[in-house]
Amino acid sequence: MTEARIDNRNAELELDRQVYGDDPLGDRDTDHYRQEYIMSFVDKWDELIDWTARAESEGQFFIDILRARGKESVLDVATGTGFHSVSLTEAGFGVTSVDGSAAMLAKAFQNATSRGLIMKTVQADWRWLNRHIQGKYDAIICLGNSFTHLHEEQDRRRALAEFYAALKHDGVLILDQRNYDQMLDHGFSTKHKYYYCGDKVTAEPEHIDEGLVRMVYSFPDDSKFTLNMCPIRKNYVRRLLHEAGFQRVRTYGDFQETYQESEPDFFVHVAEKSAVRLTKWGGVVAEGETDIRDVTESYYDSDDADTFYSTIWGGEDLHVGLYGETRNIREASDTTVDTMAAMLPDLGPDARVIDFGSGYGGAMRRLVKKTGCDAVCLNLSATQNDRNRHLIRRANLSHKISVTHGVFENVPEEDASFDVVWSQDAILHSADRAKVLEEAYRVLKPGGTLIFTDPCQADEVAPGVLQPVYNRLQLNDLGSKRFYREAAEAAGFQTVAQEDHTADLRAHYSRVLEELTANNAALRDNGVSAGYIDSMSVGLDHWVKAADAGNLWFGINVFKKPA
Repeated sequence: MTEARIDNRNAELELDRQVYGDDPLGDRDTDHYRQEYIMSFVDKWDELIDWTARAESEGQFFIDILRARGKESVLDVATGTGFHSVSLTEAGFGVTSVDGSAAMLAKAFQNATSRGLIMKTVQADWRWLNRHIQGKYDAIICLGNSFTHLHEEQDRRRALAEFYAALKHDGVLILDQRNYDQMLDHGFSTKHKYYYCGDKVTAEPEHIDEGLVRMVYSFPDDSKFTLNMCPIRKNYVRRLLHEAGFQRVRTYGDFQETYQESEPDFFVHVAEKSAVRLTKWGGVVAEGETDIRDVTESYYDSDDADTFYSTIWGGEDLHVGLYGETRNIREASDTTVDTMAAMLPDLGPDARVIDFGSGYGGAMRRLVKKTGCDAVCLNLSATQNDRNRHLIRRANLSHKISVTHGVFENVPEEDASFDVVWSQDAILHSADRAKVLEEAYRVLKPGGTLIFTDPCQADEVAPGVLQPVYNRLQLNDLGSKRFYREAAEAAGFQTVAQEDHTADLRAHYSRVLEELTANNAALRDNGVSAGYIDSMSVGLDHWVKAADAGNLWFGINVFKKPA
């Protein structure tokens, strides 16, 4: 719309019916939403949303995403009737609410006031957003399928450029859309499970083509309203986000990180302006060298790695299993957790455990359920941490388990504050493993226990033999059974046990290779690159061969801090 139309806006407050041309299917104009969101439609919008049901289904998804990234100020650019502006304000965020529709803003302000809140509102077209707001924000949310009101690519690019400019240097944009891929390729279906939760209202398309989806909203009083939107595809939106300058883009399906492409009603894109992570690791890296923690973080945050691990391992963890009683990777992983737990002193509700390199957090959820202890998940992958928080909420364990973004060479916890330090197959990613053990000693109470597993090389291995193994995870080397015993004792620990499970390491990588081969097509369908699959196949085969040659060791290590 032009600036003149902006100044003369708000005609929708006076309209008594939606306005379309002689051919409604020809109304494919970005500005047309102004003639669709009339007050009589807006007044019924909350029947479609059902705030209570939506809050229950959505949970704290967006709150957790923002808090995990340390965000405080939020610009809600598609306020609608105010559901997210209100929920984020109630959660303690500083929210500015923007919408192009005066009718929507009026309803949102009314909804906020009824809940005892004063909403800060701005009416603005996204294409000129920065003319109407002040300052920069930690985060922008563009939810409710609103981005699909932009019918022209130049408008989408212009809006994303405005969003990018309105964010601070490390800001994040959260943008959602309907699963138009499914609608265009296979037809329409909806569960009304997450977004449109009103069970007495229907929202269905009466027309779909590559340039237009015309939705019809039918209400119990027999009133009907329509919206014309552009059915943009998921990967197209991801590409636009990257081309707008966003460095990382994670895509969720109905608030889940793993999904079949046909399943979600909606996709949620979390786009980060900067690839710089939440925590700086400290220390010094020589010019031209790379901190292995940055390499590890980038690897596990990648779409390829996240989809692979969550698919093959079942989405609970990504650790080496014990295969004496099963060939199932998920069951074997649980057996490892149970075996380690049985080697610990009795834990109860007063005990505290910290997991170094917690991944998706499955070990701590299982341990907390078994013992009632409190747990902290320390992990450097924001992608894994997001999923972990979701799974913790789903298990109703938020009061028992917290998730911290950080590294185990510099643990952000007080001295002598834990009864157990736990780790599974994570310390190998450190370039200073002795420091990790020293940190474990520091945060443990006197008499506390360090228990961990880690894929290791044998005590005596010829130089260069294991380089193909190192290459899979971009490692410089591996620890060994002797190294961990000597480093632990140097840190002050007493050795309790180093239980050998090397055969399980070999079995594990062999099983993962089998599952990778069997699920090749499914992984490709879910977006995992052919290059990643090929590289993973080669790497896993190197691990199996190294185990067969006697060059690897794996076991459960238990050390005790003197009382």
